Formats: sequence, structure tokens, C-alpha cells
Amino acid sequence: MLDPNSRYVSRLTRDTMALVLAGGRGSRLHELTDWRAKPALHFGGKFRIIDFPLSNCINSGIRRIGILTQYKAHSLIRHIIRGWSHFKKEHGEFVEVLPASQRYSPNWYQGTADAIFQNMDIIQAEAPKYLLVLSGDHVYQMDYGAMLAHHVESGADLTVSCMEVPIEEAAGAFGVMSVDENNRIYRFDEKPANPTELKDKPGYTLASMGNYVFNTEFLFDHLQRDAEDDSSEHDFGKNIIPSLIEEFTIQAYRFRDPDTGDTSYWRDVGTLDSFWQANMELVEPSPSLNLYNRHWPIWTYQTQLPPAKFVFDDDDRRGYAVDSMVSGGCIISGGKITGSVVFSDVRVHSYSEIEESVLLPEVTIHRRAKVKRAIIDSACVIPEGMIIGHDHEHDKARGFRVTQKGITLVTREMLEKLDSGNK
Repeated sequence: MLDPNSRYVSRLTRDTMALVLAGGRGSRLHELTDWRAKPALHFGGKFRIIDFPLSNCINSGIRRIGILTQYKAHSLIRHIIRGWSHFKKEHGEFVEVLPASQRYSPNWYQGTADAIFQNMDIIQAEAPKYLLVLSGDHVYQMDYGAMLAHHVESGADLTVSCMEVPIEEAAGAFGVMSVDENNRIYRFDEKPANPTELKDKPGYTLASMGNYVFNTEFLFDHLQRDAEDDSSEHDFGKNIIPSLIEEFTIQAYRFRDPDTGDTSYWRDVGTLDSFWQANMELVEPSPSLNLYNRHWPIWTYQTQLPPAKFVFDDDDRRGYAVDSMVSGGCIISGGKITGSVVFSDVRVHSYSEIEESVLLPEVTIHRRAKVKRAIIDSACVIPEGMIIGHDHEHDKARGFRVTQKGITLVTREMLEKLDSGNK
């Protein structure tokens, strides 16, 4: 990473305002986002997904941040107020929520580009030279100062951050681009079924991370044109970027480890399988995402809770967790936890067994329950003796969702429906 004390990079970050697009539902997460926006989803034992781009901004020296919200934003806004509202405007720093409020039209946000357009007056009042537009629903650690420096030095009108991704992973999921030998983008396709293969890396394509750097006035000019185009979907990937490629300098910034040059860690946890997998990666002995890096901390809000507690050491009843992450406020009372991520205030009672699972906050697992390769949503109460994840057909018959890769999702609504059907 660049030296954060560099005067050059510091000047660039001071001249930048970040806009975090956090209004999406994340429909491929199904019931997990029925009551929350995807950026508000819990991740990694104590964080929320929105904490990652926000922490990246702060660690990069960017302290003017707007968060654009729309879909079921209550828990997201509450989290931002509790954890991110301590910045002082009089010091030239802020983290502000910019909800859809029909400032420039009678519509709510119609697309990613329209979300920025409807807040143009707020942005103009800050007079930033550069706008950093960020997706609010990805997990990664990135120095945006390096990307800003690349943008300015290349003379680009727009810079798109990207990664080398396997073609089968990118197909239908990511915007992909083709670049010349100078990393200038000459083609951009939004979520194509057959992505363009990289010439120098067969089997891979160059996928957009959904992060952009714009020269501010350049962006405003083209947002105004896009707003007047009734045929547009007002989306960066579908409309804005493809319309600019032929006439303007659109540069790709490859997100790589600054020390090794290898592809850096970045996860789009947009499906139940990818959400489960990304959490499971964290319990590996040397995970790719280092949450313990004191030089790049992930900031968040968390309730003040006592340490996790493990009780009973009898031969037939022992409370323990191995190859796992267990957050504050948890009491593991005679239950066994292996290869799992356990969020705050979870109770695991005697003789229960948790394997390769993600337990979100305030879950209760009663005695003799068994949970395997599952995601248990917040505040679920798993009854005594219930078995989850061991028999997928049985899981489906009870109304639980089972993914193609065999991960079982359980929510409170599913349990309530099951309980009412048993009465």
C-alpha cells in the first residue's frame, strides 16, 4: 500500500468525496435480506458488510462520505448512526446518509447513476475534485489512495477498479471489460453470459468491482445527459460506462496485492453459498482476509458485551469451540462448535453440536440440537433436539431453504411457520 503520509496521496484523498451505493436488496440472498439491505448483512462474527468500504475510506484518508440508501434501510441507518456518526463536519469530515428523497424527480432511485444524480446539489456543495463511487456490498480491504493516484497519473476521465476472475464465476454476475496494453478500456459488457477471455490469462476475464473514480464535473455532465434519456436504465454498468468508452479515456485499475502483485482478496457475498463460504474462509489458520491487521482495521459498531464464556468440562458434556470464531456475549454451555462463525449474544446449550455453520446474532441453540453447514439468521431459536443440515430433503420439507451446494438457511419466519403448522 502507498505510504499514508505521502503528501501527494493525502492531497488527492482530501480532494475526494466517496459515495457508497448501499440501496440494494441482494435478491440472490433470498430470505436473508427480506428485512435488511444487503450492505447491512452481518459478516465475520462482529461486522456488517457496509463496514468494509467505509473502513477502506477512513484508512485511505477519505473522510467525506455519503451513503445512498433505499431498500429496507432501517437496520443499515441505525448501524451507521451508532457506529459512524462521530465525525465532525467542522473538521472537514463526515459520514452522512443520503436516502432516496425525490430531490430531482418524483421517483425513488431508478439506478446506480440516478442515485448519484439525485444528490448532485449535496455533492456540489462539498466541491470535491474527484468522486469515488463505491459498491456498498462487497468484502475486501483496499487502499483507494493508490487507485486515485493511478487515475490522476493516467489522465483518465473515469477509472474502473477490476479483478481477474474465472469466467464461470463472472458469467451473468459481473460487468466485464476488455483493455489494451495500456489498460485503457475499449469494451464493457454488463453481466454477459459469455464474458470475454483475457488474452494473457486463459480461463479468466477482467471483472468490474463496482468501484469508480470520476472527475466530478465530467460525471455531472454525463449524469445530466443520462437523466434526460428516457431509454436509459440510469445504471453505471449498463448505460454510463458503455456510452463513454469510444470518446473518452476510461482506464482500468487492476486491484492487486502491492507486495506480491497477486490478485487481492475481494468477495461478492451476493449468494447464500458465497456468503457461507466467505465466512468459512475466516476460520482457516491463515485466511486470505486478515481481520487482525492493526495497520488496516475494520471499524464497526458493537454493543458492549462480556467476553465469550465456555462452561462444563464433563466427559459427556463439554463446552468448546475449535477452528472457529466466537464473538462477545456468547455462552457455550456444554455444546460443541467446530469450524464455525458465531456472532454476538449466541447461546449454545448442552449436548448440541454445531459444524461448519454461521450463527448470526442472538441465536439460541437448545439442548441436543445438531446444526451442520447452515446459516442461522438473527434471533432464531432452534428447539431442543432439532437436526438441521444433515438431511436436505427433511430440511426442505420443513420449509428451510437448501442451496445447490447444500447449505441450509433457517430464519425466524421459517421456524414460526413450522411451529404453527405443528399445532
